[in-house]
Amino acid sequence: MQKAILVGVNLNENLDFDHSMEELENLAEACEIEAAAQVVQNLPMVNNAFYIGTGKVEEVKNLVSMLDADCVIFDNSLTPSQQRNLQNQLEVPVWDRTNLILEIFDRRARTKEARLQVESANLQYLLPRLVGMRDALSRQGGGAGAGGGAGAGGGLSNKGAGEKKLELDRRRIEKRISELNRELKVMEKDRETQRKRRKESELPSVALVGYTNAGKSTLMNKMLDIWMGDTEKKVLEKDMLFATLDTTVRRISPGDNRDFLLSDTVGFISQLPHTLVKAFRSTLEEACTADLLLQVVDFSDPHHREQMEVTRETLKELQAGQIPCLYVMNKADLVMEESELPKVLGDRIYLSAKQGIGLAELLELIQKKLFGDYRECTFLIPYTDGAAVSRLQEQALVRSISYEADGVLISVSCKESDAGRYAAYAVSTSDDAETASERKGM
Repeated sequence: MQKAILVGVNLNENLDFDHSMEELENLAEACEIEAAAQVVQNLPMVNNAFYIGTGKVEEVKNLVSMLDADCVIFDNSLTPSQQRNLQNQLEVPVWDRTNLILEIFDRRARTKEARLQVESANLQYLLPRLVGMRDALSRQGGGAGAGGGAGAGGGLSNKGAGEKKLELDRRRIEKRISELNRELKVMEKDRETQRKRRKESELPSVALVGYTNAGKSTLMNKMLDIWMGDTEKKVLEKDMLFATLDTTVRRISPGDNRDFLLSDTVGFISQLPHTLVKAFRSTLEEACTADLLLQVVDFSDPHHREQMEVTRETLKELQAGQIPCLYVMNKADLVMEESELPKVLGDRIYLSAKQGIGLAELLELIQKKLFGDYRECTFLIPYTDGAAVSRLQEQALVRSISYEADGVLISVSCKESDAGRYAAYAVSTSDDAETASERKGM
């Protein structure tokens, strides 16, 4: 396993600093990197050249040598020049938080779309750093300058070999980014087509969102266990940051004709790189187009309020902040007595997905949100329109059904669209079958 020195700067006594460093260590662990040591510094503002002070640079360099560290990882984003200066001084690879998260995504991407998205984000991260190396590379090449020789009178380029190579690399990267964007747009169209098909089925959609490792995949798998009994459709479930990157959509059928689609999306984290949000926008749009969001929160984490705020801000950036939301306070069994669970307070439910506590109550909340505008209707449908009966049996919640002389008398809780579609067959709930038959005969 690789070893790293973790470095952080606490700017103006930031109260969240310790948690941020703890999270950085967890990210390193998720990337199979051991945190050999931590170096922290309190500063009113970062050093423009090295991010940390020059004395701290020496301290880190000594630790790298003493602990035989493979790399140094900084808690915040570094500018290209800071990263270059640090690597020159420390003589080992220097990563920042963005770099680390990109590396995790690179290792975890499984589907073709996820791999393309990660490659695009990586190249966008690399490009300004490549450009930032211009001066160093141009000095390596030498070549004709302003001092005379062939370059003085012949009008030849004064670019050195290193800079020429840099220009070629930059154009190659820009070309590859364009190719990736084209491929991703094709996939985005395919995904949009899939969404339209799901919309045509009139099944409402629910998206699981939240901080990474809050238990979204565990919740989805438990719901599949209880209401679908289908182990083949389970998603990867692991106690690790960013265990899953790929968006999965599954149908949940509780058995009362109030089915819905449930999607599991990539988790959020503090300082999630903008390039990743941009690259994963098409998959994250499962949340943007959902009828209901389930924000899964690790209630046992002391910093769960800050994590909820990060999720709120990320959803806002994705323009999904206006979608109705239920707050699933997961892992509540770790900080509350099981006898207190499940606990429902308005749009919040305290439960344990792992223990299977509160799933029935959660389903009830979901169905109230999704099907709260269903109308109670009674229809007398003639036997010649068997398709209408079949549709209502498949799409609506059937309260009662009886077969009368003039047709099928069916009482249902149904969508507004179905109430309008079969308005010609509607009868008052107070009418009995005989009166209904008389009305249809008039």
